[in-house]
Amino acid sequence: MSSKIFFPSSPVPIKLKVSDSNGGASTDLRTALTRHCPAVLQKFTPPWWLFSGHLQTVYLATGNFRKSDRVVYHRIHLGLLDGGTLGLDFAPLNHQVKLKDDTPIVVVLHGLTGGCFESYVRSVLSIACAPVEDGGLGYRGVVVNARGCGGVPITSQQWYSGGCTEDLQQALMYLAHRYPDAPLLGLGFSVGANVLMRYLGEAEDQSRISAACALGCPWNLSANNVSLKSTIFGRLGYSRGMTKNLMTLLKRNTEGLSTGPDTRISKAVNDTLALKNPRLDDFDRVFTSQTGGPPPLFPFDDILEYYKWASSHTALPTVKVPLLTINAADDPIVRELPAHVDNPHVVMVVTAGGGHLGWFGKGPGLFGTSRWVTKPVIEWLKMAGEHFVLEKRGAATYIDKAGFIRVHGRDDLGCKVIPGGGVIDENAQNALYEGKWQGL
Repeated sequence: MSSKIFFPSSPVPIKLKVSDSNGGASTDLRTALTRHCPAVLQKFTPPWWLFSGHLQTVYLATGNFRKSDRVVYHRIHLGLLDGGTLGLDFAPLNHQVKLKDDTPIVVVLHGLTGGCFESYVRSVLSIACAPVEDGGLGYRGVVVNARGCGGVPITSQQWYSGGCTEDLQQALMYLAHRYPDAPLLGLGFSVGANVLMRYLGEAEDQSRISAACALGCPWNLSANNVSLKSTIFGRLGYSRGMTKNLMTLLKRNTEGLSTGPDTRISKAVNDTLALKNPRLDDFDRVFTSQTGGPPPLFPFDDILEYYKWASSHTALPTVKVPLLTINAADDPIVRELPAHVDNPHVVMVVTAGGGHLGWFGKGPGLFGTSRWVTKPVIEWLKMAGEHFVLEKRGAATYIDKAGFIRVHGRDDLGCKVIPGGGVIDENAQNALYEGKWQGL
């Protein structure tokens, strides 16, 4: 099943750490991918029994991947100025290996209601964070668990959304302060990819992330919501499955969201919990569009206004760092793709198959599978971290009197490590699966 690859018509030169075999000190994305990421140019071939996007997506959501690609993390809780909390999960553990200060860091943004435990996250980090002598990249990885996700408590009256980038900005401020010599490589999945794309487009040439990869990005939220509702599978299966995950998350965090001076948030919580068999757009209309970001931007007057604002296809033209995006043409959740965008920094790949974050290829035996997408992602991260000259950008950080990491010009942003966290092992990750559809 051949892929469509959209290279930029006028790619910008990319500086190389060492001259290439032809004596050049720079390259372009087409040449770089051909030389260092051959896997992305190869066709995706599914196993015989996962021949459609629906089957790929359902298998990701229902399959048992708990014992594959094991990764153990160390979590820290990052307290934010507004009282919110993020969970940053680092791999490998510090006592297992000593990494250099300039070791690249893979910054992972998970999908809707996901976290470090998701199999699609572990399939990449299990290799990216493994020692070089064991076939890995020897990188550091960090999963940014959004508010309420991955067992992180909600400690303020703000939900998370696919459009708000402030929490990512604060996580990056912390990483830039703690690891000032390390290049940051972004990796986003689904809604996390949407946040990543919006951040890159907003930051432009001041992005703290030096190169990025986006998988299964939903891009145009309004158009894809219409597509999702247009089919029985979309309305009754995927939309309600994703909403079930959101409702489970909301019920776990009702107290944190309802405790505070904003009675509007408490009302939104009660109105949402009263919904009968809600679809995704029902949840977003009543809750996410009202609570998914800070005022004065939130609340939105209606869901269409929120979807227009939160979409990332409009941010794609202003991305100024090397970016690889991969979507599947048979993704039943993401139907509308911005393949017409011609950005000199961006290569877009659309595989013929793979579903939503599935990309299960042929494996050993009659029913064996392998993660096709893992190899091109690892090759991309290796190329960016080892071959590209990645300049450190973004405003300088400082510590205020209260111990918050801050930047000048953004009075609303600040973070510091607070009590909580610890080791997130296999048992802890398995507990996070309970009551959840994976990969949605």
